[in-house]
Amino acid sequence: MGRYTMNEVTAALGRKNFLKEARKRQLWPLEFDLDSSEYPLQRLRIFCESKNPEKLIVDLKIKEGTFLPKKKLASSVPLPEYKFLILEWLTLQNPLLDFSGERTPLPGQKHPGLNLGRKVLDIFIDLARLTGKEGLLAFPAYFHNALLFFRYFHFLNPEKQGEVEAIRNSFPNVSFKQLAWIVYLGCLQDKKGKRYEWKAEEMIYPLKKTLKDYFDSKAYRDKAREQEGKLAFEADWHCFKKKMNEQPIGEEGLLSIIDDT
Repeated sequence: MGRYTMNEVTAALGRKNFLKEARKRQLWPLEFDLDSSEYPLQRLRIFCESKNPEKLIVDLKIKEGTFLPKKKLASSVPLPEYKFLILEWLTLQNPLLDFSGERTPLPGQKHPGLNLGRKVLDIFIDLARLTGKEGLLAFPAYFHNALLFFRYFHFLNPEKQGEVEAIRNSFPNVSFKQLAWIVYLGCLQDKKGKRYEWKAEEMIYPLKKTLKDYFDSKAYRDKAREQEGKLAFEADWHCFKKKMNEQPIGEEGLLSIIDDT
């Protein structure tokens, strides 16, 4: 961030038990690499044992910035320009583990995750508060990232919020991982047969009261519900099974996703 030393970063990770969790998983010793060449964007990578891409545990791209919505998204609550801690990219993985058998990947995953999402989010929240930000802003590259963020973040655009809710509600008996692959492989369609394509939009974890009021407002909730009510989705299962069988990752793991209900 241009204001903290690597020692201070390491101390913060220690306070949040990240170092303890790394030792527990035998991801030790840790090697850190901080790249500020594209400041204000900064990239922090954490490796196990050596700065080898095959040993990557954390890959974070983060910056401080302001954001002003391009249009008025919920009429009763105006949104001015806010200062955010912007998460442009985040990978959390255990490079000592691979996918096989019952352990199957999500789209884009090379190794299983760390199950430390909440602890890492707490670090970002603390950092945002320390630096006087109104919230965290994330841009989920994959549909399943948006679903994971859904527990803590809201889409700035209420219509996008309603769209993702509609997809979730269309598949009550489909697992999270299977739904992630259905969307990623382009096998999701509306009731008229039109293919769905994931398009990322801004998601926000609000820290400022006016932002919280925006997401709690009747205008926001009504727009989200209206959009959700308009949409219904279904899977093209023939497309899904065909494309899953074409994936390069181990067939046994991918077949378990196909059969997962």
